[in-house]
Amino acid sequence: METTGTRRSLAWLVGIWGLTRVLLLLFVFKVYIFPGPDVTSDVSVIYQGWYEVLRTGTFPLDDVTWQYPPAAALAILSPALVFWLDYPSAFFVLAFAADLAVLLLLLYAGVRPGRTLRGAWVWVVGVPLLGPTVYARYDVMVTAVAVAALLAGARRPRLMGALTAFAAMLKVWPVLLLVAARRRAAWGWAALTAGALAAVFALTMPGAFAFLTFQRDRGTEVESLGSLVFHVARQYGWDGQVLLNYGSVEFLGPYVDVVSTAALALSGLAFGWLLLWRLKARRFLSHTLADAAFVAVLMFVTTSRVISPQYMVWLVGLAAVCLCFRGSRMTLPVGLVLAASLVTVLEFPVWFAHVVASDDLGVTLLFLRNGLLVVATLLAARVLWRSTVTRTAPFPLPPQATRTKETSPPS
Repeated sequence: METTGTRRSLAWLVGIWGLTRVLLLLFVFKVYIFPGPDVTSDVSVIYQGWYEVLRTGTFPLDDVTWQYPPAAALAILSPALVFWLDYPSAFFVLAFAADLAVLLLLLYAGVRPGRTLRGAWVWVVGVPLLGPTVYARYDVMVTAVAVAALLAGARRPRLMGALTAFAAMLKVWPVLLLVAARRRAAWGWAALTAGALAAVFALTMPGAFAFLTFQRDRGTEVESLGSLVFHVARQYGWDGQVLLNYGSVEFLGPYVDVVSTAALALSGLAFGWLLLWRLKARRFLSHTLADAAFVAVLMFVTTSRVISPQYMVWLVGLAAVCLCFRGSRMTLPVGLVLAASLVTVLEFPVWFAHVVASDDLGVTLLFLRNGLLVVATLLAARVLWRSTVTRTAPFPLPPQATRTKETSPPS
């Protein structure tokens, strides 16, 4: 009976995944037009422009919008593998393939003992909530590698370390997956892989680390938590501007540097909390690695001075891995992240003009989305702390073990 139920769940999962992903492809290929600004222009203009530079053997040395670690070049160059299609079409196909890879990983993990298909459902439902933006950014590719790294987990620490390092060299955030790693092999292989990749890119392509200096003058992005200060201040005559800056729409003007510094301070506090948790945590279960990674990334996304819509793809992927484990208690925070994903597609791209204008609708959407992220962060951190920090009393032995110990002969 259980096998029949599992097969039925798998059929529903695959069917709903297929229907929703076909719809996403129809949007990015513009068979149907999704409301709001064209989210595919980043691929056809920005990514393709970088592609033309990268294929010459150098990084975009003079382009301040290039803000990614060196392995990101592989994601931007990857459409060359689908050489019979034009660049945007090839990119969309590869994003679709990465989405499929995540589904297969979660399905494989979900049918193993002690696991559940809840995680696969999170991915199947969560991705379409974000709209076609998912297939128009390379974040879904990074998320696929991060999901593979987390699922490798404690059983294959070397593989986890190598995959985590590769993902971090694609886009920095996956380094947070190591926050709960207890095996030295994971850290060692992560360091070796990152070092090897860094050396290869530094020796073969000029400007591999120029991105480190390209974000010094960033403002506060209009969708971030800190931006709410200026959305409200604009109603009272704040003398600032909303401009396209460093590849995103940001607030520039008086006190922006103060809010940006405050955002960095909040990220610092989040790091301090994670360090304290790591020092005090004693009870590491099979799902702790995934739970801790979810909490860490959730903290840094929420406190960041930039919350781009594609960042939500990371959270949906990590949330899906958490709920692959029956023992995970992250159900409520994951539900809040899914709700925040739905609000995200409304604020971008559907009603992004209202966000830029800081009108009632735009500000309400941002308060709702960012509020959901804040509550999800606090709840997830509380769940992680309560499930892992050492209790004052030792765990009692089961009765059978106690009897065995009492009746066993002395050695």
